[in-house]
Amino acid sequence: MSPTDTRTEFVHDEQEFLQESPCPLIATSLKGTYANPAPSNSKRSNRVKFYAILAVLVLSVFSIGTRKAAAQDVKEQPKAQAAETRKPTAVELENWRKTILKTRRPANDKCFTANYPDKEWSEIPCVTPPNKLYPPRSGSRALLVGQGQYDFSAITASGTITETEGSFDSTSNIMNECAVPCTITTTGIVCPTSPSCVGSIDTNAYSLQLNSKPFYGTSACSGSPNGTTPPNGCSGWEQFVYSSTGTGFIQYWLEQWGPPGATCPAPHGTGCVNGSVNSTGWCEQALYGQTYCVVNAVHGVPSISEPIANIGDFKVTAYAATGPGTTDSLAVTVSGGMPVTAPGNNYFPDLGSTWREAEFNVFGDGGGDQAVFNSPSSLTVRIGELSGTTAGPTCDETSFTGESNNMTLNNVAPSAVMGSMPALVFTEVNPPPAGAPASCADATSIGDTHLTTFDGLYYDFQATGDFVLMQNGPDFEVQTRQRTGPPQYPNTAVNKAVATRMGSSRVAIYIEPIRLVIDGVPAALADGKTINLSTGVQITRHGDTYTVSASNGNRVTAELQPEWINVTVGLGRAPANETRGLLGDPRGNAQVLATAYGAVLKEPVSFYDLYHPYADSWRVQPKESLFTEPTTIRGGIPKDLFFANDLERQVADRALEICRAEGVTVKDLLESCVLDTAVMHNEAAAKVFVLARRPLHIIRPVLRLTLAR
Repeated sequence: MSPTDTRTEFVHDEQEFLQESPCPLIATSLKGTYANPAPSNSKRSNRVKFYAILAVLVLSVFSIGTRKAAAQDVKEQPKAQAAETRKPTAVELENWRKTILKTRRPANDKCFTANYPDKEWSEIPCVTPPNKLYPPRSGSRALLVGQGQYDFSAITASGTITETEGSFDSTSNIMNECAVPCTITTTGIVCPTSPSCVGSIDTNAYSLQLNSKPFYGTSACSGSPNGTTPPNGCSGWEQFVYSSTGTGFIQYWLEQWGPPGATCPAPHGTGCVNGSVNSTGWCEQALYGQTYCVVNAVHGVPSISEPIANIGDFKVTAYAATGPGTTDSLAVTVSGGMPVTAPGNNYFPDLGSTWREAEFNVFGDGGGDQAVFNSPSSLTVRIGELSGTTAGPTCDETSFTGESNNMTLNNVAPSAVMGSMPALVFTEVNPPPAGAPASCADATSIGDTHLTTFDGLYYDFQATGDFVLMQNGPDFEVQTRQRTGPPQYPNTAVNKAVATRMGSSRVAIYIEPIRLVIDGVPAALADGKTINLSTGVQITRHGDTYTVSASNGNRVTAELQPEWINVTVGLGRAPANETRGLLGDPRGNAQVLATAYGAVLKEPVSFYDLYHPYADSWRVQPKESLFTEPTTIRGGIPKDLFFANDLERQVADRALEICRAEGVTVKDLLESCVLDTAVMHNEAAAKVFVLARRPLHIIRPVLRLTLAR
């Protein structure tokens, strides 16, 4: 074979290899080297070179592959580890918590816990509940939530409560808290008027209570010497309690079981001591001049003892028995993590068929004590209720427990939240907010005069005379006396007096001259003092602000200014059907005004309709007046509409500057603020608009419809 033939044979072998090579990288490298091989006298030599290079490349590729594989292993290992150790998100944890709480417990007489992502409960040892009393409030108006107010409780929109949960949507600046001892007397619970944590050794002592409303008709009251007829008969009351000592448990009460010395029913407790409670059976307690009965559930659950700064991490869930084979129970969860649950003893098997109202809040840790928080601080409370409806609960300004805190309900009505677990949401703060006290629903008549109804409808009303400001049932009515404003502004009007009837009590407050009249008799009330009437009505004074309130939470606040009165009307319960009067909610519709005879004013509302059929229908008839003496003010109406843009430019600009400096930013409120500041010629007129709520709907009468008539 010639050298040429040898070269041809080698090239042929190389090309055949390159075409069949399983490794493109090797094939490409060899092709670059041998595509045009130099002439060789030795076929053997060429083959040796070829395979030597081939071996080197194979080893190189193998080494690269090994390093890549190793690098990939290193890269994927943290991913695998991260997948194994990744903490669940807050949403995942909350969804799991809700699911596990719905999971049936293996037994009704044991305690259980679960840890994410468990799908079943694990049994844990139960603990013995503390023997401390968490007494009900008395009938007197004891301090419950700061400033002498009651708490907000949630009434389910329909049905009865099978499950309710208390939690905190947010907390702000909660740094420290202590328990201030209060005294249980025969008439109520008395706490210090100026509670302070200075020198206290009982810090971070508090309780979270989810309480039922006392309910009549429970079978547990059968045999009560007092009977079961409201309001003085026996009633049942159930508390679901978490104590800051780290224990969750249920405490049961029979309120007003009998007169002093009465014996509680079976099962009767052993070793009963006044001022203490155990789990053996009903024990007598001498409270508020009556015999009350109390017993703890046998089982309590251990939970995490948390300082007050972590209070926002808690959720307390209560369950009513829903039929045979079920019992009431309690669950406590911290930070959405491991819930713990304990059964009750079903002392009230009829709770689930009667429970419609629940209270949740943070209080002193038993004994009627008060939880005292640092200042400033705030809590936003959520009370969720399951009752077979998605409609939000209604509000009841009341409290059921004898413990209290020094927070004050913020002066914004609670929000009713719809959803799978409808809830009532409200905020409480320390120190107290400026303005009128909180209520479940409020309406106002301020300045000259701007009215905001309970449903948020906003309109001006410049008529003069006595008017029905609000009627809510037969036991609560408010009337105002309006007179024209300053002579240079004859088309304005301001409140000069306000009178209210609460039950059988009548209270009137005047500004020219300033005086207080109770049931037709003048009365003196010093700043910071309170008058308690036998009807349960209470009159308090703080500076130039007078508040008249009933035991059901209804109240009227009169804020006296140099020449006018700002009036706020609060309801202890959100309107169930409708309120009447200038602040009324005709048919629950925030978009309309209605006369006393039910005729609805259609928009656009004419000047004539507002001040004749509407205003005339709400004028107080002489025989129905709540004021002491007949008015000398002639009833009348303005001759023309009068708004801020009717002011002189220089006067309006100055008033606008004052209102903006006060922080009034809502456009419609800003216009009213400008008008009032100019008309009253007083910067104090602007301050009320800083706290005024934003209008939901505005009615402005128009003059052109009058001309068209």
